[in-house]
Amino acid sequence: MIDFQNANLVKLKESNGSFDKLLSPMLADGEQIIATYQSIRDGVVFTNKRIFAINTQGITGKKKDITSLPYSKIQAFSIESAGVFDLDSELELWFSSIGKIKLEFSGSTNITDICKIISQYTL
Repeated sequence: MIDFQNANLVKLKESNGSFDKLLSPMLADGEQIIATYQSIRDGVVFTNKRIFAINTQGITGKKKDITSLPYSKIQAFSIESAGVFDLDSELELWFSSIGKIKLEFSGSTNITDICKIISQYTL
């Protein structure tokens, strides 16, 4: 599992389908990908059932660490929007038995859309 305490997924930008082929075999019946965000090599995928955190490892990037984070385990979340000097927005999620996970998005990301996704599946 990704060590979220020491490594944040940073500078995530909206991406279209970059992880679909990788995750399709892992999706449950009726599970659909809603939104995908990617940094240079890593990514986060929101489905209608969970969040996938994808950490690409190694020189070639063929090795992937994929962590499944079910919405049902989210206890709380917090967003911080981009500002004038701080151009990145942040999402912090608190999961039971895992702790806090921090995701950093580029300033162009609409963080309220992500908030709406999480609210829809946790409330």
